[in-house]
Amino acid sequence: MTKMLPLTSENLEQCIELYMKVFNREPWNESWTYETAKERLSDLLHTPKFLGFLFQVDNNAVGFVAGNSKVSYQGLTFYLAELCVNNEMQGKGHGSKMLQSLEDELQKREIKSLYLLTANDGLAEAFYLKNDYIVNEDRVVMKKNL
Repeated sequence: MTKMLPLTSENLEQCIELYMKVFNREPWNESWTYETAKERLSDLLHTPKFLGFLFQVDNNAVGFVAGNSKVSYQGLTFYLAELCVNNEMQGKGHGSKMLQSLEDELQKREIKSLYLLTANDGLAEAFYLKNDYIVNEDRVVMKKNL
């Protein structure tokens, strides 16, 4: 049975460990240290209108979702900053269940939409497309290296 717990400073440690484990491997191959992962997730936890959940099976972290809501002219929207699923549990429907649980919670809070950023043409994009997300043709992500 999967438990959904509010993500708090008390259970953030599990998320930090999971974050490094997942994103330092294929397909992301990023280089998160304990300190950088802790800072990223701690900053997110302290963002205004933060909402996040840790998902566990038998007290073991399956994954977590985290982000924050923002006001738009259409009402509240939610920015999904992080969705992370334990490497050993990927491909078994856990991510889709986590996403659905988050969406259910957002609807209860009268949040009208959800948006996120992800890499083009990868496993993550395929995952979101499978879960009925669409590419927003009205927006473009722009970047400038400094």
